[in-house]
Amino acid sequence: MKLDIRRETFTAPENHEWLGSAHAADTWESLTLDGAAFLATFPTGIVPSGVVIRRVTASGLFAPFAGGTAGERVFHLATTKDVGTGANNGNTPAAGLWHGQVVVAKLPAGHGLVTASKVPNVDYVGAVAA
Repeated sequence: MKLDIRRETFTAPENHEWLGSAHAADTWESLTLDGAAFLATFPTGIVPSGVVIRRVTASGLFAPFAGGTAGERVFHLATTKDVGTGANNGNTPAAGLWHGQVVVAKLPAGHGLVTASKVPNVDYVGAVAA
């Protein structure tokens, strides 16, 4: 029996307006977020779906896109995740959108989408900043 203390955070209902279609919603890729890497952009620890994330080659964990290195995999975070803050901050399982359609105007604040961070197999509806 597991009796350890557990913290649960309830957030607003998931907002997937940024998804341009249901296509690919059943083929998200499993990944692990580097919780500490998200706190500068999302100090509450709540990372909204739609944010551009990249696989850091050295650690194998995913962090917000901030430049990156050639060969690193890039995704959109598929669901809102709580990476925690302070002592509760840590690596968090998540899912990434690697193909489909994204409505640029509906992405959340701090999404990180620029031309260099575009996911290769995603069709973007709307202008992407340079």
